[in-house]
Amino acid sequence: MKDFLVQFFTWWNGQTLGTRFHTWRYGKKVGQDEAGNTYYEGGTDSEGRTRRWVIYNGLAEASRIPPGWHGWMHHRVDVAPPQESYKPREWQKPHLPNLTGSPAAYRPPGSLAHGSHRPQVTGDYDAWTPGG
Repeated sequence: MKDFLVQFFTWWNGQTLGTRFHTWRYGKKVGQDEAGNTYYEGGTDSEGRTRRWVIYNGLAEASRIPPGWHGWMHHRVDVAPPQESYKPREWQKPHLPNLTGSPAAYRPPGSLAHGSHRPQVTGDYDAWTPGG
């Protein structure tokens, strides 16, 4: 019963009831990534393409989709990663969560949120003025 209530009242945790119904009716499971997110396709979108969607394993955070799946989701490639020998390039890094708005968010030196003192103004900067 708790899972039903969570799905009924939240859109950010897993899937909504509408997504569950659409997946049941049209969805064909295409694969799963290393984070446990499950990818589906079925039906058509407003542009006539096959609709593709993901059901997140946990919180719905779009940055959790790996690069190979991202290309497939956005119709950049026709073949899903499990159906080809996809290997990430050496410059592709593992996922890091988006920490914006959390206590672990990046706060550069000099930021009011950093908690340290800002550097003293030295007077070597002239502000821009129009026509000057």
